[in-house]
Amino acid sequence: MSIEEKCKFKQEIINTSRTLWGHHTKWMRMLIISNIANLPDLNLISQRLNKNSVYFANEIEKYYGKEKADTFEKLLLSHLLISEMLIENLKIQNVQASDECRRQWYENADDIARFLSAINVHYNEHEWRAMLYDHLFLTENELLFRLKGDYESEISEYDVIDSQILRIADMMSDGIIKQFI
Repeated sequence: MSIEEKCKFKQEIINTSRTLWGHHTKWMRMLIISNIANLPDLNLISQRLNKNSVYFANEIEKYYGKEKADTFEKLLLSHLLISEMLIENLKIQNVQASDECRRQWYENADDIARFLSAINVHYNEHEWRAMLYDHLFLTENELLFRLKGDYESEISEYDVIDSQILRIADMMSDGIIKQFI
């Protein structure tokens, strides 16, 4: 691979990773807003958010094959399903169900971190877990601010999420680049 081809390959991986993770946070934000406000677009937003898992799987398949791509897609879909249940339970103030969803959410993050570190020697399970836990914590804060009607704090929290997700995206693309270049 020439230097020019390597540079192009790197940039494509970086751009794709940032786009996919950025869409994840954008559509999650829309899901939170639509759910809390009982908007009629909730099902469409949920479907679009779930579609992002397919887009992630398509990218994973390029490097790791269909089986690993399918596993990653299932892990992300599980993350999204748990997210939707957490939103709903926090909205109706069901503390016990919210706590259970939260436990499942973090357990799913553990599974994603374990999976990623198993497919790429350049991924560290502990680092992935820490990044994913941060993401979950920030996303729940965003949700809680929306529920309280504290829109200024919610928007501020989303700005933090927007920056944090780029670090996740870059961690993903860095590992792929190191493994395949």
